Amino acid sequence: MVKRVLVLGGYGNFGRFICQELSRDSNIQLLVAGRSMKKAKAFAECLPTSNAPSPLQLDISSGIEQALQTIQPDIVVNTVGPFQGQSYHVPQACLSAGCHYIDLADGRDFVAGIGILDESAKNKEISIITGASSVPALSAAVLDHYQNQFSGLESVEYGISTAQHTTRGLATTQAVLSYAGKPINTLIKGHLCQVVGWQGLRSYRFNGLGRRWLACCDVPDLAIFPERYPELKTIRFYAGLELPLQQLGVWGLSWLVRMGIIKNLANWSKVLLKTSSLFDRFGGEESGFFMEIKGQGNAGSAETTSFEIVARSGHGPLIPCMPAILLVKRFAAGERFAPGAYPCIGMIDLKTYLTELKTLDIIWTDDQIL
Repeated sequence: MVKRVLVLGGYGNFGRFICQELSRDSNIQLLVAGRSMKKAKAFAECLPTSNAPSPLQLDISSGIEQALQTIQPDIVVNTVGPFQGQSYHVPQACLSAGCHYIDLADGRDFVAGIGILDESAKNKEISIITGASSVPALSAAVLDHYQNQFSGLESVEYGISTAQHTTRGLATTQAVLSYAGKPINTLIKGHLCQVVGWQGLRSYRFNGLGRRWLACCDVPDLAIFPERYPELKTIRFYAGLELPLQQLGVWGLSWLVRMGIIKNLANWSKVLLKTSSLFDRFGGEESGFFMEIKGQGNAGSAETTSFEIVARSGHGPLIPCMPAILLVKRFAAGERFAPGAYPCIGMIDLKTYLTELKTLDIIWTDDQIL
């Protein structure tokens, strides 16, 4: 039976990649939704499709519950950020309409607090799955994969460096700037400490990409990993831009927030997004993810394991999109997920994740995984 899959923000920064992949699945009837019917229609007409997709005009800030009651999708994929500060009105609307829900949320409070809907979701036998993206879905998959190499985990430091030519959406920009210059709680040497968003600069040398600069950023993992991996004493997440000048520029602006001169850098998102495009000729299409895991090895000595993914040809955005794509395809093929409201951790193992990336211009350091 063909499943009706509604993608909110379907022609947007991440939604378009998800729609392009799902449109080829014969088990899926795709519904492409956005605030502009003209854009939704134009995008839907260009999709390589098994079942003709339907464009819809839909704004999540107005009338979403009534719209879902009318449309009656089997599952909703929410790509509309920023999720930092966003309420649960969309997953609640899904509960009212009796449809399942998946999102790409990277907002710490949004993902960590989704359990507030757990009882209602279980009572209605609905699955509300949040954080089906690079964090925490991929980060947890990497840590789960390498965990058996250690008798005890001690620290994990990891990060994402984006390509200059990656499609930059306003919502994504607002999300990553929302915590610039603001305190972030994380576990360091066994104690809950504060770092500052877009500060704490460090560099990492990616294979084939060279050295990239990164800074501390906030993600759901910092809240949910201490419970999932209670032996960890240090958890640090970093993010960075390809061009050092832009990275240092955001670092400098974060100080203005920290000193109280600017209240919230996210309010400057439109200006900064427009300014960033002026540097496109100096950048490329390569992005990367890395994770460094330290702990006590099974032989009793200190051990460090490193893993990284490098994406070329502008294929980087498919990495955060892949968990939602995989889950929807599995759902359309007849799989049922556990009812309840929970983060997307432990649902996709690293081997499955990387298998789906094999056809893309994406490489990783550990060839033995596949």
